[in-house]
Amino acid sequence: MSKRAKIILAIIGVCFVAALIWFGKKNKKNIIEFETETAFITTIVKKTVATGKVVPLEEVEIKPQISGIIDEIFLEEGTIVKAGDLIATVRVVPNIQSLNSANGRVKNAQLTFDNAKNSFNRTKGLFDKGVVSRQEFESAELSYNNAKVNLDNAQSDLEIIQKGSTAGNGSTANTNIRATASGMIVEIPVKKGYQVIQSNNFNAGTTIATIADMTKMIFEGKVDESEVSKLIEGTKIEVSLGAIEDKKFPATLNFIAPKGTEEGGAVQFKIKADVTLDDNNFIRAGYSANADIVLEKKENILAIKEALLRFDKKTEEPYVEVKVGDKFEKRTVKLGTSDGVNVEILSGVTKEDQIKIWNKASKDDKKS
Repeated sequence: MSKRAKIILAIIGVCFVAALIWFGKKNKKNIIEFETETAFITTIVKKTVATGKVVPLEEVEIKPQISGIIDEIFLEEGTIVKAGDLIATVRVVPNIQSLNSANGRVKNAQLTFDNAKNSFNRTKGLFDKGVVSRQEFESAELSYNNAKVNLDNAQSDLEIIQKGSTAGNGSTANTNIRATASGMIVEIPVKKGYQVIQSNNFNAGTTIATIADMTKMIFEGKVDESEVSKLIEGTKIEVSLGAIEDKKFPATLNFIAPKGTEEGGAVQFKIKADVTLDDNNFIRAGYSANADIVLEKKENILAIKEALLRFDKKTEEPYVEVKVGDKFEKRTVKLGTSDGVNVEILSGVTKEDQIKIWNKASKDDKKS
């Protein structure tokens, strides 16, 4: 072999060795050493948030006893009233058919009365002369009195149709709309000149005003079917209002609907809670609100961060990787309550185990 060939082979050998050394160092740098952390003892509180609003516990709708047109409204929304206070008056618009019928009854009653009166006066004159018996006189007197009562009733009916009330009724007239309960007027949905319908067996009638006791408010909201089974009546909750920042009102859950309603493909259940108010804030009916409800609370339990978990692609079982010597070992774990950040560990790891922090290399590796 020539000297030149030997030199070429030597150069190739040196380059090969240098390449091996370079690749070895590069591969060594690519080995990532993961940081670890351990399980810890903590308290986990699982909550749900119900959205809804605050409304008065009781609301009373004031409706007219007669159909007509609003003649005058004397009070405004927000006014505190007592039972019996005058709210509005209604002007009656007579029905033509009813008016004609009532006029006809008055005329018939008047004819009957006039006839009975003449008969009574004639019989009385004969009775005074001793021509007719007392029985005939009393019979004529009874017919006269009955005819008089019927005439008065017919005239009263006509007056009610024309005016909505009769003379002598005073404050009890049907045209006077009065409060039937004490509280605050929260709504007056009608105005002067509006036509209203009376409340009866066939019609709910027009609401003139709504009265509520604003010192007794409740929260009305809805929860998902996946959480309703964990709710218990009497549970203490906290209600926050969109209109009042940095303030939570204590409340007590007192109603869970036995039947749900489907909304947007999910079944929702209505809940109610008594809200405890204070003197520093005036709560208006209809404020939007959120209720924080504790579904489950566990104290002094072993937990890890949920970010440490992985799930097997085949079995979908949760697992972590625990450091054993220089390697990491897969450990299947059994989970308990979770609050979305931390999760309870029932079995699989101990407080001393070093658990891999995924996608977080050591500081030395990052510097290199």
